[in-house]
Amino acid sequence: MTIFYKLMMPGSSLFDNEAYGWHFQYLTIIGLLLATLSFTFGSLADITSSQGLFRLKNAFSLVATPLEVLVSILYGGLTLVDKELVIPQEFQMGLLPDIGFHALPALVLTIDFLFLSPPWTISSRQALIMSTTFAFAYWFWVEQCYRHNGWYPYPIFAALTTPWRIMLFTFSGALMTASMEALKLVYSKINGSDSTKI
Repeated sequence: MTIFYKLMMPGSSLFDNEAYGWHFQYLTIIGLLLATLSFTFGSLADITSSQGLFRLKNAFSLVATPLEVLVSILYGGLTLVDKELVIPQEFQMGLLPDIGFHALPALVLTIDFLFLSPPWTISSRQALIMSTTFAFAYWFWVEQCYRHNGWYPYPIFAALTTPWRIMLFTFSGALMTASMEALKLVYSKINGSDSTKI
């Protein structure tokens, strides 16, 4: 987060550090926060052998992992079309921080889930409800920030009309659900479907 803060160039009228919502307007940063909390609780659980902290870590991981996979897919896909849909030319970063923000968290969380965590017990229906709720809550948050700041965190939001934004966030919720279901399937193939659930 410190690197991201510095990259945003203090004093910029577009990415003002005093803006409403600060850097938490960005889905990338929200994902990084959830991932950080997941790993923090996981580390504390390992140190203290606390089952409560371990369950808390798994709860954050349940949201953070598919969210980070979603961020990687959306960012990668939009970058292939036009990188300026997600990051204006003057604020684009080098390859290493780019990978660090948009690919590495998904990779590390996926490895943690597949090899170091119990299976998720969430049903497909619950996954869809959670993902769609998260997607539209984020849209509400983005619009709230826009009302205060007068600009969107990602240029693609300004380029889309409201119906297209509805489609984008609906698609994002579905893609997050699909990511979760795919991870559960891979988990069962690696660990077996009778793995102990917590």
